[in-house]
Amino acid sequence: MEEQIAGFLASLNGDRGFSGNTVAAYRNDLGQFAVFLQESHHLQDWRELDTRHLTDYVLNLRERDYAKSTVARKVAAVKSFCHYLQEQNIVHDDLASNVPSPKVEKFIPKAITPDQVQRLLEQPANDLAPESLRDKAMLETLYATGVRVSELTALDVNNVDLMKRELQCGTRPERSRCVPLTDEAIEAIEHYLRVGRPFLRQAPTEPALFLNHRGTRLTRQGFWLILKAYAEAAHIGDITPHTIRHSFAAHALTRGSQLRDIQQILGHMSITTTQVYQRVAAQVAGKELSNGQHAVAEPIAACYDSESPK
Repeated sequence: MEEQIAGFLASLNGDRGFSGNTVAAYRNDLGQFAVFLQESHHLQDWRELDTRHLTDYVLNLRERDYAKSTVARKVAAVKSFCHYLQEQNIVHDDLASNVPSPKVEKFIPKAITPDQVQRLLEQPANDLAPESLRDKAMLETLYATGVRVSELTALDVNNVDLMKRELQCGTRPERSRCVPLTDEAIEAIEHYLRVGRPFLRQAPTEPALFLNHRGTRLTRQGFWLILKAYAEAAHIGDITPHTIRHSFAAHALTRGSQLRDIQQILGHMSITTTQVYQRVAAQVAGKELSNGQHAVAEPIAACYDSESPK
């Protein structure tokens, strides 16, 4: 049974280009499904699978007091896997096609206000240490581009072109994209490269753009702790790197940017994923206008790679 799961996961990682985190989630969910079938129904071969096994598994998930969103994710993994089993002629029918998934409320991303972003960006400016120059460059880049934290920490020096005012990002070559930089981000990166990074770098051949105190690539976890400390200093509360990504998208919309432009900058495969930011932008605009502030139209002048997301 493990062999078929491994084949399915390989198809996600290769043919469909899923991220490592998504594949890992599928692996955990399908592993749990297989263990349930083996322990509760003594199933040893996927050819023995039928709809009553699937119904029993969904009931078991609901009895375990999982959140609806968790049950929905696990059921979605099983349905995708059952479709794969049919494609591979391991089972004759798509057994999970009629298995209902729990309805969950659509997730609305959390964004902070432009004023809060400004307070956050000001925190590293209080210190001229190399680490502070790095942190300023990272925060400005994150807010200017909306890149994922994994993409931010994966940047190499040669991924940034300050003359062209852009950076090339993406943790997988087939999903890489060109993203425009703001004046603030360019200034912060240039200052870090000129004054901060030389003090952090220990090996002349180190390609990573953002370095830790050991002179190696700063990790996602490391940046998360840095962001948390600055957020507390700015009295913003609990935020994550993804909060800044959400804020970039919402604020860009309030400034008049087009949804399609934001989709391509964020690297979303589908425009429907980006459309949720329209609601976030409305919420942010409402908060700003209630404080007597007004959004100013400032469309994004984006540059993209030749193969844009659909």
